[in-house]
Amino acid sequence: MNENKLPNATAVLILGIVSILGCCCYGLPGLVAGIIALVLAKKDGELYKKNPTMYSNYGQLNAGKIMAIIGIALSVLYAVYVIVMISTIGWDAMKDPQLMQEKIRELMGQ
Repeated sequence: MNENKLPNATAVLILGIVSILGCCCYGLPGLVAGIIALVLAKKDGELYKKNPTMYSNYGQLNAGKIMAIIGIALSVLYAVYVIVMISTIGWDAMKDPQLMQEKIRELMGQ
């Protein structure tokens, strides 16, 4: 039987990788890439479930989906961390390392 490739499996894999790498940019790029990867993975997953013998790269799709989930989780955690840091020490301290050290000393009671 002639096996085809799922149309978005490579895109899902690349977006999954980008979502893990993008979590370090305040979480937003990783979150966006991860959500797009999951939407594409759902569409291809439905295609695969209709006729599993017709497609050959389901493993690639599954790996991308797993990476997208990990990327979304890391992005959310990092975004929460940034929000907490901004609310406790302020945006100005986030930009200035010396001011950040002073604010952290104040919070530690030193």
